[in-house]
Amino acid sequence: MNPTARKILVTSALPYANGPIHLGHLVEYIQTDIWTRFQKLGGHQAFYVCAEDTHGTPIMLKARSEGISPEALIARTAVEHKADFDGFDIAFDNYYTTHSEENRHFSEFIYGELLRKGHIERRSITQAYDPIEDMFLPDRFIRGSCPRCEAPDQNGDNCEVCGATYSPTDLGNAVSVISGATPVARDSDHYFVRLSDFEKMLKDWTGSGRLQSEVRNKLNEWFDAGLQDWDISRDAPYFGFEIPDAPGKYFYVWLDAPIGYMASFKNFCVREAIDFDQFWSNDSEAELYHFVGKDILYFHTLFWPALLHGAGFRTPTAVFTHGFLTINGQKMSKSRGTFITARDYLTHLDPDYLRYYFAAKLNNRVEDLDFNIDDFVTRVNSDLVGKVVNIASRCAGFIHKRFGGRLSASLPDLDLFNHFVSQNASICAAYEGREFSRAIREIMALADMANQYVNDQQPWVVARDESRAAELQGICTQALNLFRVLMIWLAPVVPRLAQRSADFLQCPIGHGATLHQLTEPLTDHEIGIFTRLLDRVDLDKAQAILETPQNMTTQTDTPQAGHLTDEPIGDQISIDEFLKIDLRVAHVQHAESVEGADKLIKLTLDLGEETREVFAGIKNAYDPARLIGRQVIMVANLAPRKMRFGVSNGMVLAASGKDDLGGVFVLCPDEGAQPGMRVR
Repeated sequence: MNPTARKILVTSALPYANGPIHLGHLVEYIQTDIWTRFQKLGGHQAFYVCAEDTHGTPIMLKARSEGISPEALIARTAVEHKADFDGFDIAFDNYYTTHSEENRHFSEFIYGELLRKGHIERRSITQAYDPIEDMFLPDRFIRGSCPRCEAPDQNGDNCEVCGATYSPTDLGNAVSVISGATPVARDSDHYFVRLSDFEKMLKDWTGSGRLQSEVRNKLNEWFDAGLQDWDISRDAPYFGFEIPDAPGKYFYVWLDAPIGYMASFKNFCVREAIDFDQFWSNDSEAELYHFVGKDILYFHTLFWPALLHGAGFRTPTAVFTHGFLTINGQKMSKSRGTFITARDYLTHLDPDYLRYYFAAKLNNRVEDLDFNIDDFVTRVNSDLVGKVVNIASRCAGFIHKRFGGRLSASLPDLDLFNHFVSQNASICAAYEGREFSRAIREIMALADMANQYVNDQQPWVVARDESRAAELQGICTQALNLFRVLMIWLAPVVPRLAQRSADFLQCPIGHGATLHQLTEPLTDHEIGIFTRLLDRVDLDKAQAILETPQNMTTQTDTPQAGHLTDEPIGDQISIDEFLKIDLRVAHVQHAESVEGADKLIKLTLDLGEETREVFAGIKNAYDPARLIGRQVIMVANLAPRKMRFGVSNGMVLAASGKDDLGGVFVLCPDEGAQPGMRVR
C-alpha cells in the first residue's frame, strides 16, 4: 500500500425504511460515492458505509397499516433500497441496518457513558397525547403554527420556513397527524442530554474549518439562541431499543440513527478483520466524513459530535452539506408529477447519465440543484457522447482494421499527452474539494482539445495513403491515450462507461486502477474490438420518467384538467388558501387532438388580455371541434407544466363521476361572461 495513503471513513445519511429512494436522495448518495471512488482511485484506504434507518413511530404505524411486523417491513424495504442503490452503482463497502445488535450495543454504551458523566437528567415533561389513538405523539406527528414565525402547518419539532427548533407543545393550533384530534397534555418522565454541557466544545469544533461557511452561520444562530437540552427518549408504543433500566421508555430514533454509522462499520470490521478503533478512538488519525442534507444539520453538527465527545469517541473530521433537488424548477411532488423514484429512472435510462449530470452541477456549497430534463439530455449527449466517447469511436476502427488491434510503440505528440497529465493536480483538487462541476469543466475542456487534435490530424484522410500507415497508427494511438486519461478521471463519475472503456482498451480504468497510471502512456499494447460505449439520450425516454403510474394523471392522459368526483371530500382548506386560486373565464379559440395521446386535447384559450395553451384530458367526452367558441373556467395562476407534447399554461375545470362512468363535463359560466373575468 502507498505509505502516504490516508485512512478515510465516509458515510451518507441513512435512508428511512418507510418509502422508496427518489432522485432527491440520490443527489447525496451519488455525491458521496463519487468522492469515495476518487479517494480509492488516489490509492487511499477509503471505506463507505451506510445502513437502513429503521426505528420510530412512522415505521411502527406503517407496518400496522399493512398488517405486518415492523421487522418484516424494514426487511422488505432494505431489499428494495439496496436494489436501487446497486442500480445506480452506489458502491457501499457495507450496507447494514440500525435494527442490529451492534447498534444496540453502541447506543447503550454511549447512553451509559453520558449518564455516568452527568450529561443526562430525567425529568417530567408535559407531552402531547392523542386521546383517540391512546398514545403520546412524536414530534413529526403533530402539526401546527410555528411559535416563532407563525407559519402554518409546520412539524412538531422544526419549522421548514424559518428553521426554528422547538417543543411540539409550543405549536399553535396543533392537531394529531394520525387521527386529526386535538392533542391533550399529559405528563411523562423523559431523559434529556444536557447539550449546553458541550457548548464550548461544540463552538470550537464547528469553528475549526470542518463545516461550510453557510452551515457555520446557521449554527451561530442556534448558539446565540442558546442550546436546548435534547430529549432522547420516547414512550411506548415505539419501535426501537428500550432504554436500559427504564421500562416502557425507548431511545429516540435520532439517537440511534447516527450511531448506525458506527454499527455498520463495526459489522464490516468484524467481517473484514479491520481495526475498528483505528477509525473511532479518540486519538484516531483516520479521517471521518459525513455527507448530509441541509435539513438534518442540527442532528449532525450539534447532537452527534456532542454524543461522540461525551462518550469518549473521536468527532467527525468534517460534515459536508448539500441542498435539495428540484425537478424542472419545481419541488419534488407527486401531485405535480415531479416525484421521480430511483426505480422510475432506471426503468428508462442508464444510471451513468444521472451520475454525470449531478456531477456537472454539484459544488461544495449548500445550494439546491435542479434536474432539468432538456438540459440533462443536451449535456449528456454533448459531453459524454459527443466529446468523450467520440474520441474513441473516431479512431478505434483504424487500429482494429489496419493494425490488428495494436497501438503504436510511441506517441507522436508526447507534449500533448504530458499537457493532459499536467492537469491532474487541478482536477484532483476539484474532486477533493467536492467541486465536481469544476472538475467536469476542466475534463471537458481537455476533451475538446483531444477532438481538435483528431480534427487537425484527419486520420480518415491519412488512411487513404498506404505509405502513411505508421502515421495513422500514431495518430490513433495518441487519441486513444488521451481518451484513456479522460476516462480515468471520469471513472468515479461514470463507473459503467469506465468499465466498458477498460474492456475495450484492455487495461484498468476505475476499478483496479490508480491515478498513478496516468503518467504512463499505453503503447505497443493490444486493444479489443470497439463496440458502442454509450448511446445518446433519447428525449422521449427522458420525458418518460415523469410519466410513471403515480404521475400519469397529471402528466399524460389528464394533465391540467381538474375533475370534481363523487368520492369522499378531502381535507378542508381555509378561505385564505382558496382565495389564492385565480379562476378565470376563458374563450376557446381553437381545439385539436394531440398526436400520440389518447385522451388529450390542446386548447388555445383567450383570457381577454392574453392567450394561453392548455392540455386537457377530456378527449373521451368531447370532439375538439365542438369546443371551439365555448366559454370555460380555468385556473389561471397554476405554474406552467412542461410535457413532451408542449407546455400547459393552466388547468381547465371539469367534473366527472367515479372512473368517468357518468361522463366528463367541462364547467362553463352563464351566458354573458367575458374572457378574463374572475370567477368568485
